[in-house]
Amino acid sequence: MKFTMVNVNNLELGAIIAKDIYANTRFPIITKNSPISHKHLHVFKAFNIHEVPILINSVKKSVPSKTGEVEEVIVITEQVKQINPFEKKYLETLEQFKKDFSNWEAGAKIDMTKVRGTIFPLVEQVLQDRSYIFDLNSYSNPNEYLYHHCIATGLIAASIANKLGFDKGNTLQMAIAGTLADCGMSKIPKSIRNKKAALTEAEFNEIRKHPIYSYNMVKELPALKAEMKIAIFQHHERLDGSGYPLGVKHEKVSQLAQIIAVADTFHAMTSERLYRSKESPFKVIEMIKEEEFGKFDIQVVNAMTNLVADLPIGTKVELSNLEKAEVMFINQYNPTRPLIKLLKNGEIIDLSKQRSLTISRVISNE
Repeated sequence: MKFTMVNVNNLELGAIIAKDIYANTRFPIITKNSPISHKHLHVFKAFNIHEVPILINSVKKSVPSKTGEVEEVIVITEQVKQINPFEKKYLETLEQFKKDFSNWEAGAKIDMTKVRGTIFPLVEQVLQDRSYIFDLNSYSNPNEYLYHHCIATGLIAASIANKLGFDKGNTLQMAIAGTLADCGMSKIPKSIRNKKAALTEAEFNEIRKHPIYSYNMVKELPALKAEMKIAIFQHHERLDGSGYPLGVKHEKVSQLAQIIAVADTFHAMTSERLYRSKESPFKVIEMIKEEEFGKFDIQVVNAMTNLVADLPIGTKVELSNLEKAEVMFINQYNPTRPLIKLLKNGEIIDLSKQRSLTISRVISNE
């Protein structure tokens, strides 16, 4: 859907908001697809919002009413979304994974041949073009989050392993381990998995057992290496001992488990869930490095950082205030906050100093 930034002083009533609008709030103050009303104009003024994204193809047309008088109605035309080959394959993989997961819920064993055939084609594409990682959270939705999360964790884990220099065989093993890390969630009652309210202590403890259930489901699989099975068991352990199910720490937590842990955390935090809105990949990397310091292997975190923030000069990005910009220089000490140039006026901004702004997403060719 094409949109343009419009100054609030030039807004027409009935124009359609193209994106959710936030104002240092957890939830949007105005949701996308809302037609502009007088109430919204007051909201923009109250929150000191100067520009808002408006659908280009939301226009007013005059039509005769039943009484013969001319009325204005909003006509919204949307361009048909073109699905790229990767997204098409991803969605096909998702449907197959949902069927497999349903079989596991019913007690079926994991079919490794099917899992490999499902995930490997996507892995090959992601290893050739890491930019697909930026799109994974846009495919997900809160109601089917678990299925998306399993696939995305496998793809991101493989990308991290590749960045760390793993050979092809072990990289593919990491993809399988990441994909199956949460297969044990199939043994958790749906009433707990899908609960929107706060979990009780008993329900929370049941959720924390899923790595054990996952391990029990993969431990007899001959095609999966023993160290990968341990990684699945430990993927919620943390180096500082704050994880589960055993609370082990330091060298007792395998680096392979940490790869899945970082992939799992990254996708979870960049995706919209039933109880939490999503964050940008760049902000999540900062949160993992700063707020979660001491929990994750620094080599793994640096590999994830490089996957996300190692942007070529000239890359077009969108900022948290919806401004578009071009990457001018990458600060090796603060790679998620490069020097950027605003496209609208050429202003140069150092994001390492302008902390209120973050990169929301990388713009593919728009």
